[in-house]
Amino acid sequence: MGKPTGFLEYERKTLNKKSIDERKHNYNEFEFRFSSEEVKIQTARCMDCGIPFCHGETGCPLGNYIPEWNDLVYRGHFKEALINLHSTNNFPEFTGRLCPAPCETACTLGINANPVSIKAIERTIIDKAFEEDWVKPRMPIVATDKKIAIVGSGPAGLAAAQQLCRAGHQVTVFEKNDKVGGLLRYGIPDFKLDKTIIDRRIKQMQIEGVIFKTNVNVGIDLHIKEIIDNYDAIILAGGCEKARNLNVEGRKLKGIHFAMEYLVDQNKVVAGLQSENKISAKGKNVVVIGGGDTGADCVGTANRQGALSITQIELLPKPPIHRNESSPWPYWPNVLRTSTSHEEGCERLWSVNTLSFIGNENDEVISLNCIKTKFENGKIINIDGTEFQLKADLVLIAAGFLHPEPNGLITQLVESGLELDDRGNVKAGFENEENPFQTSISKVFACGDMRRGQSLVVWAIAEGRKCANAVHEYLNVECAV
Repeated sequence: MGKPTGFLEYERKTLNKKSIDERKHNYNEFEFRFSSEEVKIQTARCMDCGIPFCHGETGCPLGNYIPEWNDLVYRGHFKEALINLHSTNNFPEFTGRLCPAPCETACTLGINANPVSIKAIERTIIDKAFEEDWVKPRMPIVATDKKIAIVGSGPAGLAAAQQLCRAGHQVTVFEKNDKVGGLLRYGIPDFKLDKTIIDRRIKQMQIEGVIFKTNVNVGIDLHIKEIIDNYDAIILAGGCEKARNLNVEGRKLKGIHFAMEYLVDQNKVVAGLQSENKISAKGKNVVVIGGGDTGADCVGTANRQGALSITQIELLPKPPIHRNESSPWPYWPNVLRTSTSHEEGCERLWSVNTLSFIGNENDEVISLNCIKTKFENGKIINIDGTEFQLKADLVLIAAGFLHPEPNGLITQLVESGLELDDRGNVKAGFENEENPFQTSISKVFACGDMRRGQSLVVWAIAEGRKCANAVHEYLNVECAV
């Protein structure tokens, strides 16, 4: 490595941020990449650990060559580090902003010290590359006559599209929304991912040859049979959009919404597609049900809208601050995670179950009936006698996602012989099986959340790349992906 003793000499540093008071008044990104000197120091902390678990099975799903680009950055070879980074990851600007960084929890240094700031280094490499205009379209060297349709333009669909286009195939991406990006576009708040970050990649992909068709909801606006009949292969990358509901008394009261309804609404206002919010937290007591990243995004958005109070409740017990025996290194640990949105202000409650919603004479929600819970023998159990109420004018359900929407596209495909798994996801082969990513319809493949269920952006990109390889082999043409 660049400096073998660096991990002994330097402390971990995270990205610089705007103050909470400053960033809460707008929807702009508030984290900034390292300077060239700062990133050199942080890459010097990467150990010569022999077996780099950071990019093994327990670390990065993309298999990023983390020690290699750390060493290149330390030596000042930023362009070479960019090439190395792009060799495994089509969109490091997405993962550098949104990934929870399982690579860092698998870092060898993290056994008894703070791990290397891998995510921040990754973002610094790609942000500097765009600033210096190093990121250029990569045109296909050869051209085939194979036509591929990709349904869905989230990170899985985009990664598959770019890989297959660069291999020389004719790639068309169908997106039901008015703009490309899937949940990257409308599900992730702008303060976490400025949408110009997506736009510049889409422009690059268009120059490379990818065709994007927006406002086309396959299965609604266009029958899937038309695509099957006119393309040599189809990739399903439509995500996992069926939200987990909370079916308790009072659920139909006004003021109770799924998290994605709320987040999409605000993103459209920021994008100028709406003049005002249809769902607003301004001056309201907000309760967010669900303790994951989507719930945290709701917290950050509600703070910016001017909520009177914000409470986030979670069914499971409060995680420990440090890893325990149940999640040993290098596995992803169940520990307490505090996001930047939490830092901006909210009350967090654990081991809380919602029994019902209470409304007023106008059928508007005014409070939640809750009860405390305990975790025993793998089950959540309500504790008798611990009922309490939470005041709420706006309730946001962020309890995760179940499977793809089971109408339109999925219905038509099932009628044509598509198989679903036990969870309602599209059933397709795993990468170690004979026909990876291929469904029960031979020319139809699936990847990302639509295949594996709700997951991380890094897994979506990894699946898109691997699915592209599978499609390329299925088409049986002699050129490299």
